[in-house]
Amino acid sequence: MTIFVLSACLAGILVSLSRQLNGRLSFATSPLIASFWNHLVGFGLLTAVGLAIGGLIPAGALDAPWYAYLGGPVGVVFVAAGSWVITRIGAMNTALMIIGGQMTGSVAINLLKSAESTFWMASLGVVLIIAGMIISQRRATD
Repeated sequence: MTIFVLSACLAGILVSLSRQLNGRLSFATSPLIASFWNHLVGFGLLTAVGLAIGGLIPAGALDAPWYAYLGGPVGVVFVAAGSWVITRIGAMNTALMIIGGQMTGSVAINLLKSAESTFWMASLGVVLIIAGMIISQRRATD
């Protein structure tokens, strides 16, 4: 379990770093151009790693439902929106709002799928994140 927690924390740190770098590129160019280069460089890196270690196109990849491939276009919108926002409201507020959106979306998806989850605990988490955003905004304006 510890390796999963550490991996998730590392992923969070890398997302924060990625947002900063894309925001800087967006500031110098545009959010769409930043998203384009983000995905082009990522595609090149993943292709090289996939070719080096193999398994780039695993058996059964075409058996996945069509909507499983919508993550790519959604990622383009995510990167472009994040790159646009971070240059306007800062890294801290952007991170808080992204996390708030993730929590809200996760609770909504679990509700729609009737997935077994701890609804009240997840909802409390969303409320606490939103409260944190409000408090951080008040301190920023005081």
